[in-house]
Amino acid sequence: MPSSSDAQSKSPGTPPPPATTTTTTPTTTMTTTAETQAQSQSQTPQPATDVKPTTAEGTITTQYSFPSHRLRRRQHQCDKTPLVLVACGSFSPITYLHLRMFEMASDYVRFSTEYEVVGGYLSPVSDAYKKAGLAPADHRVTMCGLAAEETSEWLMVDPWEATQAQYMPTAKVLDHFEHEINTVIGGVEVADGDGDDDDGPRTRRPVRIALLAGADLIQTMSTPGVWDSNDLDHILGRFGVFIIERAGTDIEEAIDHLRRWESNIYVIEQVVQNDVSSTKIRLFLKRDMSVRYLIPEPVIQYIESNNLYKDDDPGAKAANRNPDKGKGLSGEAFFNRAG
Repeated sequence: MPSSSDAQSKSPGTPPPPATTTTTTPTTTMTTTAETQAQSQSQTPQPATDVKPTTAEGTITTQYSFPSHRLRRRQHQCDKTPLVLVACGSFSPITYLHLRMFEMASDYVRFSTEYEVVGGYLSPVSDAYKKAGLAPADHRVTMCGLAAEETSEWLMVDPWEATQAQYMPTAKVLDHFEHEINTVIGGVEVADGDGDDDDGPRTRRPVRIALLAGADLIQTMSTPGVWDSNDLDHILGRFGVFIIERAGTDIEEAIDHLRRWESNIYVIEQVVQNDVSSTKIRLFLKRDMSVRYLIPEPVIQYIESNNLYKDDDPGAKAANRNPDKGKGLSGEAFFNRAG
């Protein structure tokens, strides 16, 4: 596991971060400029968002807009690198353990790395994933939104991956976040020098995007033939991954096969063991058992009002295996694409 000093080290083949630029424009002027840019961007489709989202039935929905309402635009610690954590997964349904992933990662980043978390995103997979127990994408996106709004001040749900007509590999999902946050938004601001002077000069710097996942994910990454080799290099080399440890999983053995990217793999100890999974939640619901205190109350109410997870998915046996991320492995391996 990389030490805190490894946080900024680069693995072989990792492209250098974009150069930062400095502006001496007062904050009030910058705000006006940002608003002008936002209006322009809302009128001009961006390359990463030009695919119109669809529902499970194929009906065109409202125009996609990247969620950034909780993304911190101004960095607090100028000596650290801004970081956004992205958890990709089924979230069918989302559980408190999925949400705890972000809190555990945030603590680890704060105490053990040279990064500063400025935002976190849940990215539900699309219906093209065809996984057993997968509720329609619009329901899963809504449940994630209810959970994030109810329990967090910094988590957001990006529906982009969920609304794609085709299965979207993780590498492309991370590229999407890179584009939206660093190209469209322009990264984050940090005050030059000491203090937080609103009228002082500011530097814009790019945000590091990283994948957040569970221990089973790193095991699939180290298994030959499960992941596309180019995608693996792109994810671990360019972005990096924060892994939540799981009892009974040999993390070190998995990392042994990924030594090339060791400096971009961060293993986070799960001090309070929790084995709640979406699979268990669906089983409880099918048996008409209580799931209170396992998933957020608004999610429970939504499941009940929409009559979800009462029966087995009729297409479960025909679910396709995907070559990326080991998502087709048996069961809903704990945190394998975040469940």
